Amino acid sequence: MAQPAGPVAWHSEVSRERFQQDIYPLRKPAVLKGIDLGTCTTKWTVDYLSQTAGTKEVKIHVSTVPQMDFLSKNFIYRTLPFDVFVRRAAEVKHNEYFISEDEKYYLRSLGEDPRKDIADIRKQFPSLAEDIRIPEYFEKEQFFSSVFRISSAGLQLWTHYDIMDNFLIQITGKKRVILYNPRDAPYLYLSGTKSEVLNVDNPDLEKYPLFMKARRYECSIEAGDVLFIPALWFHNVISEEFGVGVNVFWKHLPSECYDKTDTYGNKDPTAASRAVQILDRALKTLEELPEEYRDFYARRMVLRIQEKAYSTNYE
Repeated sequence: MAQPAGPVAWHSEVSRERFQQDIYPLRKPAVLKGIDLGTCTTKWTVDYLSQTAGTKEVKIHVSTVPQMDFLSKNFIYRTLPFDVFVRRAAEVKHNEYFISEDEKYYLRSLGEDPRKDIADIRKQFPSLAEDIRIPEYFEKEQFFSSVFRISSAGLQLWTHYDIMDNFLIQITGKKRVILYNPRDAPYLYLSGTKSEVLNVDNPDLEKYPLFMKARRYECSIEAGDVLFIPALWFHNVISEEFGVGVNVFWKHLPSECYDKTDTYGNKDPTAASRAVQILDRALKTLEELPEEYRDFYARRMVLRIQEKAYSTNYE
């Protein structure tokens, strides 16, 4: 049984000025409707995408189950020509397939060399990029990446957080998005940036008893909608229909705060990474003490972290 869901605010015909003054400072998710996204919302049919992007090779995720799990890797990577991929992704049953006739497909576009280059739809899919008008509600120098995404109907992506702000721009299809407040991280059973809880609608509470304490927010986004997801907010995305979208990530912090080798935008800020390394060394040092003393000083460390680093400014 899932937790009761809180609402995600929605706003219509939001200008850059209104977004920056009234919505962005709240640091909460929001659905933006009525923004001019260009011709993509009407042009990007399966036929148009296939013809326009052509036979460019793309690396895709292929899964036989709806709930993809990045931790256990319950999917395989394969490469297909883009036009073949998009037609397969739009199908429910396949005549040609890798594993099974009802397998599901997911594309997350990559840079030319993923180890060095960021995803940018203008570079990887320039002919399609001409059709989309990305809301420039941030400064140009803050831009990080624009990620082209295509999902089969029914596919669900794992719960995770990103370290940059982003717009999830829904071009075609419909998605259901479940979000969790960053302050509820202790209840999400994290492994790195990802939650171990796959089935957020019907979680295994014997295995994850604290999960019910996490505050759940939920919204549906349709073609033409833009979901603002602030950095650190956890999100789980379900494609209720075959859909095409673009994620635009931008830097909320000064550029020097981010790992310069990060091409995906999911490495923790460098100061946070250093702090975790220091904490790991401190915990290793505590192992030199007997259990009674180790427990006592560990609790003192927790109290000190709470006193020095916890904030009362965020819900």
